[in-house]
Amino acid sequence: WGHITDEYYVEPDPASMYIDEDGILWDGEDVSEIMDESKCDQSFVEGRTVFVCEGFEVDDDGDCLLVMDDSNNNGIPCDVIWVLDADGDEIIDIRADYNVNEDPAESEWVGESSHRTFIIGTGKMAFVMLLGIFLPLFLALGLVRDETENGTLHYLLSKPIHRAEFILYRLLGYLLLAGTYILVLVLLMALITSLIGPGESLIRLSDFPVWLGIGLATVLVLAAYGALYNTLGMVFPKYGVYMCIVIGVWEFIMGMFTMTLPSATVPMLSISHWALQMIDAIVLIAWPDTLQYSQMAEAFGFDSPLPFFWQPPVHTLETQSPVVALLVSVVVLVVVTLGMMVIGQSSFKNREIM
Repeated sequence: WGHITDEYYVEPDPASMYIDEDGILWDGEDVSEIMDESKCDQSFVEGRTVFVCEGFEVDDDGDCLLVMDDSNNNGIPCDVIWVLDADGDEIIDIRADYNVNEDPAESEWVGESSHRTFIIGTGKMAFVMLLGIFLPLFLALGLVRDETENGTLHYLLSKPIHRAEFILYRLLGYLLLAGTYILVLVLLMALITSLIGPGESLIRLSDFPVWLGIGLATVLVLAAYGALYNTLGMVFPKYGVYMCIVIGVWEFIMGMFTMTLPSATVPMLSISHWALQMIDAIVLIAWPDTLQYSQMAEAFGFDSPLPFFWQPPVHTLETQSPVVALLVSVVVLVVVTLGMMVIGQSSFKNREIM
């Protein structure tokens, strides 16, 4: 069947000929390895500014897919600059040379990114912008107005109860019913996503804080819209429903604007803006590397909707802290709710019951 005449060593083809994943040199933990522009020298080369950084390891093992390019102007072709925040512990920007191939394994990245996008998108679109805006339209608009139209308000107010307390109890009953419904949905969704999500463990426990945060944001939205719709129903019994529908559409549009332009001024006048900012802050608290995932999608051209559904919270009072952004959003929603309740109670207190 033949015999061996001689042995020859054949150099294997490099893996880069067949795969495009060369990995990231930065280990994701030792942030001192990332280039810090404040510690770099600037020089001018061929009419442009170049950062010359010595003593810092950068992600430069790689592979420009077409040409040797240095579009990030740091003097190193085919590399990636990772920009840190003021604390030096979070990635806030990724500046990659054109068509550079310094990226993670796309299959692993896309799985985690898609999972987070689904949770964030469902929380914002389904819970806050659909249930949060339109559920109060059916449950809260007629809390007092319907009693007036049905002629039962005289009987209810004949009891030893103050009118302001009557409105408060009606709103609390509405919140108990709607809040329980939201809590059940949130826990069910958390259980499902934690079981089917990527990862080595059987259950992704990190999903639960995000879903509970989404539930909290939705309940606060239900409270704010419930107080608003109930007040409009009392002040304008005949046209209140039409006004609430217009407000609901306005809030939905402002929510979409918030997801695309979170720092815009006009959406800040809406309730949905602050609820969506709550979710953005909660996501960053539970998953601190979400900002890095979002930046990777833009820097390396990954096809991911994460940058659309999630952006860093903007109301941090210049602290860059998601906790501060969360507290600010909660305070705004609570103040709006209490303000609408006070207006409704004042109107109802001075109103003659026919």
